[in-house]
Parts: sequence; structure tokens; C-alpha cells
Amino acid sequence: MAIASINPATGETIKTFEPFSNIEIEKKIEIAKNTFYSYRKTSFAERATMMEKAANILEQEKTYFGRIMTTEMGKPLWAAAEEAAKCAWVCRYYAENAERFLADETIQTNANKSFIRYQPLGPILAVMPWNFPFWQVFRFAAPALMAGNVGFLKHASNVPQCALAIEDIFHRAGFAEGTFQTLLIGSDKVQHILEDSRIKAVTLTGSEPAGSMVASIAGKAIKKTVLELGGSDPFIVMPSANIEEVAKIAVKARTINNGQSCIAAKRFIVHEKIFKVFSEKFVEGMQKLKVADPMLDDCDVGPLATPAIVEELEKQVQSSIKMGARILCGGNRIDKPGNYYQPTVLADIPKDSPAYSQELFGPVASLFSVGDINEAIQLANDTPFGLGASAWTNDDKEKQQFIDEIESGSVFINGMVASDPRLPFGGIKNSGYGRELSVFGIREFVNIKTVWIK
Repeated sequence: MAIASINPATGETIKTFEPFSNIEIEKKIEIAKNTFYSYRKTSFAERATMMEKAANILEQEKTYFGRIMTTEMGKPLWAAAEEAAKCAWVCRYYAENAERFLADETIQTNANKSFIRYQPLGPILAVMPWNFPFWQVFRFAAPALMAGNVGFLKHASNVPQCALAIEDIFHRAGFAEGTFQTLLIGSDKVQHILEDSRIKAVTLTGSEPAGSMVASIAGKAIKKTVLELGGSDPFIVMPSANIEEVAKIAVKARTINNGQSCIAAKRFIVHEKIFKVFSEKFVEGMQKLKVADPMLDDCDVGPLATPAIVEELEKQVQSSIKMGARILCGGNRIDKPGNYYQPTVLADIPKDSPAYSQELFGPVASLFSVGDINEAIQLANDTPFGLGASAWTNDDKEKQQFIDEIESGSVFINGMVASDPRLPFGGIKNSGYGRELSVFGIREFVNIKTVWIK
């Protein structure tokens, strides 16, 4: 795939970029290696000052950065500006907490003194996706840099200007050359970089095939990996929930980021007693959404990021319909320039259809009716994914059963799944392994060193 900014609202190619040569990559890796030896000796206070400056830049220029995101991948401008502001939050969170998270921990043993020390590993490679082109990067970069590591960003090929803007933010914040570098490269260069002994670990957010490939390469080189892959999150609604309120939230949960989010609700599992009223309100809400130019203030759903994503989504929907799924609304791409697709709801979904088991990356919801909580949990878990889940009930016993039995990295009770710097984020099963954010995220890429002194 060419490295290029192509406006998904119009199909216009804005700018193309020449991929870095092997010589340029070698130079950047060497700079990172040398920078690490000096940067790791900086104090937490020095790093925090620079990270706070990065947060200020993000906050003060959020609309500017939002326009870059929207132009490259199509999310509504208001949502893109909010994403930049959220990046400021994660920068501040680690600026304020990194020293505490990585402080020496004394352990009582038969030694005169024994403790745990957390030390940075070195240059870390981040392979990041286009759907949250700033947030995905900063939730890696803020803890990694505050821990004393240096970072490389291999961003998705359709958001190169986002990648360069992020590098510039860190440079403007005062981080030395080589602390955080963008690599404008295709996926064909990732193996060569991962196999380089100067690269110490890798984190990837992306598809299952990409995660499997990177994990395989890193495994052969015996390097630490963190993977955040796909999701097919269940959104379970029980009779005790406020149906009208939950139906409104369900629309937002499905169409956040134009439906292109790993933690967007995708499978709506509703108790049969309330299925009819919920489905009517949910469909009504989906039909009211305004699909429009993402630069407009009143845009609810913008274009999908690439023509290939629209084509795949259309193929999955049509295949599911041919196998017996029923359209409650939408079901087609919109016939105008750009990568637009109608907000869609499917019901009566056969078990072997794409809408049952695959991740639908766009504004398409799969709706299911169940007879009780056990059937709801069984259906929720009947997926290769395990990223997030939300359940809506005012019954305390049901809340505990959902918490105990749903197989996912996070369970939100009476709330929409969201990432929060204060809470660990990640999945199980085919959704990946390892955690980002909170204390767990900053400790993924450090040497947890045991120190024993007699």
C-alpha cells in the first residue's frame, strides 16, 4: 500500500510520501540507540516537564490536529478534536504518575536489603493503526517515554501526516532527537526492523493477521510484545435496564468513530421480553444519524477510511443477508463520492454468517434475542474475540454474573466500553495479550529487576 493521504470524503489524493530507504532506517535506529543511553539517565521530573509541554500543545492545537485526522481517515472533526484532547490527558496522567508507578519496591527476604527496580529496555517499535491515529500512539508513547525508553512509530500507510505531526509534537515539547521517531515505511520493512538487535520490544494495535505476523517475528527474536487486536464486543440488555436510555447509548456505542473501533459495541444481545421495544428504538436512532462530510459540525457518521473497508463491509453484510439475516435498516453503501455506508441493523442472523462471528468494521449492528442471562453470556462468549463487553441491568445478581462469566479484557456494567488512562486496557483470546494504560501499561516495557543485597 502506498504511503499517502487520501481524503476518504472525496477520494482525492492530497499528498504522497516516498518510503524511507534502508540507509535512512539504519540512521534512525542508530540515533535512537545512542539517544537512549543519555535519555534513560534523565530524571522523572525532566521527562514530566517535557510530557506536560506535549499535553499543552495537544490541548491548545486540538482542532488543527483534528483536521489532519479527519482529512486522512474520515472521523467527524469534533470527534477528532476530542481525540487530541484525550491524548493530552494520557500525557499528563503519566507525567504525574510515572515516578510513583516505577519507584523501587522493597521486599522483605533474608537479605539485608532486597527490592524491585524498574528499568527501561531501549528502543521500542510501535506498529499502529489508522482508526484512532493519535490516541493509539500516545497511549503507547506517553508511558514508554516516561519510563525512559525511546520510541519508533510505524503508522498505517494512510495516515502519514498524523504520524509526522506526532513526531513534531514531541520535538516541540523538548524531547531530544531520537527519543521519538516516525518511520515512513510499508509493512514489508517491519520484519527487518524487528530482527535488528537494537530494537528491544514491539507493540502492535491492528488486525489478527498483522498481530500474528509481528508476534511470530518477535518470538523468533525473543522480544517482548504487546498486542491489541480485533474485537466483536457484546452489548447485553436485560429487562431491568432503562430501555429508552440504553437504546440511545447503543446507537453511540455502535457508531463511534464511524463504527471503526475495536471496542465499539457490535453484537447487541437483548432479552426477549424487551427485544421488540429495544429494536424499534435502536433502529429509529440509527436511521436518524446524519451521514455527511466529516468537517461539518452536525455530522454523526463520516466516510469509512478506505474504499477497501467499504467493499469488505458490503461483502460481509450481503453474504449475511444471503444466508438468512434480515435488514432492519440500511444495508448499502451510499451512492456519492467518498467511502460512505448507511448505518445498518441486521437481525435473525445465522450462526455461520459473517455478521455472527466476524468483526464488522463500520456502522453495522448485529441484533440478537435471548431467553435468559445464561443464553446471553453464552452468546457473548461465542466469539474468537475477547476485548470488551458491556451489560445493562439493575439486578445486582445479574451484575455479578456478567462480571464473573463474560470472557473479555474489560466488562462495563451500565456503561459504554471506553479506554481510560487510569484503567488497564487490553484483551484475551484473539483480541491479543498484554495491557496498555494504568500502572500495568507502563510496566510492560521495563526490566523488572530483582535486587538482593547481603
